Amino acid sequence: MGNETEHAQRVLLVTGMLGAGKTTALRVLEDLGWEIIDNFPVRMLDALIDGAPEGDRTPLAIGFDSRTRGFDPERVIAQVKNLTQRRDLELTTLFLDCSSKELERRFNETRRRHALAADAPVSTGIRAERELLAPLRRWSDLLIETTEFTSNDLQRAIRERFADSAADEMTVTVSSFGFSRGMPPVADLVFDMRFLDNPHWDADLRAQTGQDAPVGDYISRDPAWDEAFGRIRDLILMLLPRYRTQGKAYVHIAFGCTGGRHRSVFTAEQMGAALRRSGFSPTLLHRNLGSRAADLLERGPRREK
Repeated sequence: MGNETEHAQRVLLVTGMLGAGKTTALRVLEDLGWEIIDNFPVRMLDALIDGAPEGDRTPLAIGFDSRTRGFDPERVIAQVKNLTQRRDLELTTLFLDCSSKELERRFNETRRRHALAADAPVSTGIRAERELLAPLRRWSDLLIETTEFTSNDLQRAIRERFADSAADEMTVTVSSFGFSRGMPPVADLVFDMRFLDNPHWDADLRAQTGQDAPVGDYISRDPAWDEAFGRIRDLILMLLPRYRTQGKAYVHIAFGCTGGRHRSVFTAEQMGAALRRSGFSPTLLHRNLGSRAADLLERGPRREK
């Protein structure tokens, strides 16, 4: 039985609300080595699978949505149910969803017409599509809600779920962000560094960042820095091997401060260095380092030194 599963053809059906991220998801899957077919008539799925070259087990991702010719959710469900009975297939359905308000914002921002509302407001098309897709959403194996996602967030989520996790190496990302611009939606561990002295209130440091030595020196002089950083570092170093043992392929550790330019950046840089010394190879990301007018986002009492 295990041998049959090992050699089964992986097929992923990718569908969902228009504007929820199907194109982005398929692009990431292609980067991961999947063969991609978009806007495919699902009624022809059996013929597509049976027509694959003998012995070819390249994973296949098939995108379709309410625009696909002859689209009928109930027929799709019935057809896929039959296919899941085949022992030579490992078939999964992924549904990408998003709040109606955010979808409307995305359509208006790109000035695109909704396929189900050619001569009506976008909101009308979204309501009609949501009703049409409701059975497929309920039935899908996986659901990714993209309302709060940036494109990068969705790409990371797809990689976490569909990258080949057979390799022993675990991907660790250490990032910084500003709470004033929102929480990172896909972080596994989030640490709030706003308890540290804020370099923003030093006129000589305000325009610098946590990557600059004077800012680092300022933060390091905070009496809480050494103990707090040491405890967070030790916690992370204790958790990472356990995540690896549990088969987790991606771990995202995020540090936040108010504007995402000083305390969180410095802490992320220091944590990245500590992890490298411990044998990990973390990727460093600074989400708000280049954000416009970050000083306007800073709040809180000024501390006199």
